[in-house]
Amino acid sequence: MDRIIEKKPWYLQKKNWYLAGAVLAVIILYAAFLGEPGSRLRVDRDKLSIAEVQSDHFQEYIARTGTVNPITTVYLDAIEGGRVEEILLEEGSMVQKGDVILRLSNSELNLQILNSEAAFTEQVNRLRDTRLSMQQDRLSIKRSLLDIELSLSKSRRAFKRNKIFYEKDLISREEFDESNDNFKYFQQSKDLLLLRQRTDSLARTIQIQRLDANLRNMENNLELVRAKLQNLNVKAPVTGQLGSLNAELGESKARGQRLGQVNVLDNYKINAMVDELYIARLSKGLKAKFKFSGKEYNLIVYKVYPEVRGGQFEIDMKFIGELPSGIRTGQTFRTKIELGEPREAILIPRGGFFQSTGGQWIFVIDPSGSFATKRAIKLGNQNPKYYEVLEGLAPGEKVVANGYESYGDVDKLVLK
Repeated sequence: MDRIIEKKPWYLQKKNWYLAGAVLAVIILYAAFLGEPGSRLRVDRDKLSIAEVQSDHFQEYIARTGTVNPITTVYLDAIEGGRVEEILLEEGSMVQKGDVILRLSNSELNLQILNSEAAFTEQVNRLRDTRLSMQQDRLSIKRSLLDIELSLSKSRRAFKRNKIFYEKDLISREEFDESNDNFKYFQQSKDLLLLRQRTDSLARTIQIQRLDANLRNMENNLELVRAKLQNLNVKAPVTGQLGSLNAELGESKARGQRLGQVNVLDNYKINAMVDELYIARLSKGLKAKFKFSGKEYNLIVYKVYPEVRGGQFEIDMKFIGELPSGIRTGQTFRTKIELGEPREAILIPRGGFFQSTGGQWIFVIDPSGSFATKRAIKLGNQNPKYYEVLEGLAPGEKVVANGYESYGDVDKLVLK
């Protein structure tokens, strides 16, 4: 009778073990002698951003969005406070220097003018009274001098006559001495009156000079107060466009409060904010460009503000040569600010690889085009389009420029 022979499982068959051992040995030998070191990753070539290394002129610049502003802006401040009574011009109106933009009223200022005018009138009247009193005193002294001269003349004749009579013993000694005393009295009275005339004249002159000086001061003060009244008419300080006006009818404005501004439109500037890392490299005189209506216009940096706010600082650029027609205040443009002169350099286009590698290395595609390997590089300056290559790459080579976030820590990309 025949006996059924059971078939052994595959893992118990010796030939299978021999075959597996041989395959494992082949794999080990291939990895040891023929395989390439490092990890690799297969990627789809069509999904890569491949850039070519090139040698070209490198212009270092930064691109910033700037806002058009008038080259000169003159602010309107309330020289005198008051209530807005009338608004004659609206925002956007063209104004000539001296045009009245709005009118204010100030009752306290009007009262001050009335008080100053009353004080001035009082001072004028006081000066007039002083002059009149001085004239009257002068006339009075002259009349007294005439009387004294008359009495002095009479007493002189009486004294001379009595002297002769006394020498001839025709009159008494008493009568002679009386005539002599009268003569001396009128002589001294005249001297005193002349002294008074000189003293009073000097005092009156000084008094009038002081009154005249006070009168001039009061007149100047009155003119200043009247000028303050004129300042209630807010006028355009320059010819231009009324850019803004912060005033409403009936609103009260304090002295020095900002009322608006007038823009001088004979030229414009472009104001831009720049990252603080460029503050040491941006200076007056650097050139810039921007495009408007398909045409390129030239600018120059003429003011760099030193203050840094929120990680940025401010610059002003003005036009060189032709001014764009149709440009308006408040428009924004993408400006290209040059940081130096162009030079010959090895360049690669900007890409997402920089965020992953920090510019320390990059995947370089083999001339066969079948794979890309990691290579250390050194980058220099940059602009919004290119990086400057200092070491590690040669013109004509091709690199993977897209981001490497999904590649992990691989050393080789196999392109399929």
